[in-house]
This record gives sequence, structure tokens and C-alpha cells, in this order.
Amino acid sequence: MGRLVTIYGGSGFVGRYIARRMAQEGWRVRVAVRRPNEAMHVRPYGVVGQVEPVLCNIRDEASVRATMAGADAVVNCVGTFDRRGRNNFDAVQTEGAARIARIAAQTGVAHLVHLSSIGADPASDSDYSRSKGKGEAEILAAFPNAVILRPSVIFGTEDHFFNRFAGMAQFGPILPVVGADTRFQPVHVDDVAQAAVLGATGRAAPGIYELGGPEADTFRGLIGRMLEVIHRRRLVLNLPFFVANIIGGAFDFLSFLTGGLIRNGVITRDQVTSLRHDNVVSDGAMGFAELGITPMAMDAVLPEYLWRFRPSGQYKAIKDSARNLRKV
Repeated sequence: MGRLVTIYGGSGFVGRYIARRMAQEGWRVRVAVRRPNEAMHVRPYGVVGQVEPVLCNIRDEASVRATMAGADAVVNCVGTFDRRGRNNFDAVQTEGAARIARIAAQTGVAHLVHLSSIGADPASDSDYSRSKGKGEAEILAAFPNAVILRPSVIFGTEDHFFNRFAGMAQFGPILPVVGADTRFQPVHVDDVAQAAVLGATGRAAPGIYELGGPEADTFRGLIGRMLEVIHRRRLVLNLPFFVANIIGGAFDFLSFLTGGLIRNGVITRDQVTSLRHDNVVSDGAMGFAELGITPMAMDAVLPEYLWRFRPSGQYKAIKDSARNLRKV
């Protein structure tokens, strides 16, 4: 265990899967997070002392440099959905990413992996995607041999996509969505982690990889598949973009008035802008095929963690079995 990787944001949804896989590869793993006391769940990923959470804020030069000291590889998983405040899009996804890449180049880090997203573009009409695109440009300027991963929407046990809408489906017959015809290509979180490990260990060629699962579907289609898994019938109501903009603007304004004390967890205007664009792998882009990874299908994974949203939860299969016995 002589090799060391520093994973910025390594306790989050994707970062924890990368940390686990890096530990399994025999690396020492330094998980750089703002609240190490809330990241203790990563320590059992390896033997005693192999995986350690450490204090870091990627907006702070000294802490980034300190947590990167001695690292052979660096993975940046830090992202945000906050437009305002100190940890806004530009501070985290552009300046923070640039800081990590610059210090990695200065300290002689061998491999750098950066987690971005499909749609990242410095000229995007979405502030989120624009900051992601500017961050990628800054990374490649400082560290040209970086591996940049652009996943579509990521699903898995702890996701904020299927879990969110499955939770909403428990409360009423109508499930409102924005951009029902927008296409996505959901990718399993562990497939993204596997790609990141290939980059961190030098087994993936430098470049930008767009990561999408084996199936692409509309937002409406994905919600329909989720409803089938949780055994619920709901009317999927597509909100027009102009209505969603009004709702998002109202919640954005409320968040602004309260100085961020009330956060907009419903939908922001920037998210509405993003939902106008398909989120699928571009034609000709490098992806899982070039990495030698066969991505996981949604149907193989969704029932493993969405069962808790079924009307009878884990008892649904038992009740169905008992019902069949009464028919015999």
C-alpha cells in the first residue's frame, strides 16, 4: 500500500464508490472533505488506516496543497448545485477545479481524474454547465494529460434522481416533471467509479469520456419505468417550461431573500434551462467502449433499492405469494 490517492469529495455519492474501489486496488486513500466527522463511513472500505477522511476546502489553496502532499493520483468529485454563496458554481466547479489541477501539476502528481457532466460547455446557456465547461478548460490548461469523465444522470442506491421521484410518487396521484421529452442516458454509479479508477491508476488514456448507460430514454419514460418498479400508477404531468421558470424563479427569489436559509430544493431556473437539452452521449465521443467497461442496465439495479417505495415495501413479494396460495 505504498501508492496514495487523494479524492476530493470522496465521501459523496460517486466519491465513496471510487474510494472503495481504490482501496480494493490496494491504494491508500485520502478522502478530502469539508466535514471529516461526517465522512467516517469511508473508513471501513479498507484495512485499518488505509482509508482516512481529512479536512479540506477546495476554495482554500493551503488545504488543497496539504491534502495532496505525497499523492500519486488525484480524483476531483466536488460539485455543487448552489448558484449563490461562497460555494457557488464558479467557486467550486471552475476555480476549485482549476486550483486542484494547478497544484497537481506543480507537485508532480502522475494522474488526475476530474468528474464533470454531459453538457459541460463554456458557452452553455446554463450557469451550471457553463461553470463545468470552464472548469474542464482550466484543468486541461494546467494538466493536459487529465482524464475527464462526463456522465449522464447517475443512478444507484443513494441517488438523488430515482429516489427523489419515487418518494414523490408516494404522495398523491400526480407526478409533475419538467422536460418530459428530454432524453437521458442513466449510468450506474459503480460504472462511473470503475472508469475513474482506470484513470487514476493510469490504465485509461488521457482525454474526455462521455459516460452513458446501455439505454437512453425520455424523462417521462424513465419515470414510467420507475413507477413500474415501485408498483404505483401515477399521472406524469409535464409542466411547460414557462410555468417551470415561474416556479423556479419564485423559489430562487425566496432563497435570495432569506440569505440561503431557505434553500431551493424544488427546482431552480438554471435547472429548467438545463432540462431543455438532451443529456445523452454525443456521437463519436469516447466512452465506456474505449475503457473496456460494459455498463450496467437500469432494470438490473433499480429493484434492489427502490423496493422500499412500494405500497407494502419489503412485504410486497410475501403478500403476492400469499395471494397466489389462496387461489390454489
